Amino acid sequence: MGRYLGPVCKLCRREKQKLFLKGQKCMSPSCPVDRRPYPPGEHGRGRAKDSEYMLQLREKQKARRIYGVFEKQFRNYYQSASQAKGVTGDNLLRMLELRLDNVVFRSGFAESRSQARQLVRHGHFTVNGRKVTIPSYSLKMGDEVALREKSKESIVVRHSIETLGERLVPAWLEVDNDARKFRVLRAPERSQIEIPVEEQLIVELYSK
Repeated sequence: MGRYLGPVCKLCRREKQKLFLKGQKCMSPSCPVDRRPYPPGEHGRGRAKDSEYMLQLREKQKARRIYGVFEKQFRNYYQSASQAKGVTGDNLLRMLELRLDNVVFRSGFAESRSQARQLVRHGHFTVNGRKVTIPSYSLKMGDEVALREKSKESIVVRHSIETLGERLVPAWLEVDNDARKFRVLRAPERSQIEIPVEEQLIVELYSK
């Protein structure tokens, strides 16, 4: 199945909360979630109370949509997380956080994860001096990501840095806006991953 190409605001409305998929628009008064805080569709306002399975499914879908990954990709992340040492839910979110497209977004070099994916695919970034065009590339502690020389004055990146600045940068990243680069200091802890997802429900879903 191909990537979802419909209105992304419908995805937020389906989850009944903002997933911040469109950058600055999510913070504006025109955000559809603020104007219509109920699921899309004819029966959006009158749907019955969600079952236990539906709550688990919704958390999984929410996480998938926030990070922009396919179902097969997400299941592979879960399998890797369940085989690693530590808490499965924490491992899962940590793996998703360390995706290159997500870290570009977290660094403030893109307004949204979808914009970050596009920048990575178009070859604007290097990892430890090598050009990487794979959004799902997994970063490790000590990895340095930088804009390529010809991309340093990109209008898109400059606008993102000027409007978002330090507000998006978590403690596990070190960002140098002037040099247009950042470094992964350490793997993020669960308390540093600020997304509205109850990962334990995802673990319960896949454990059935």
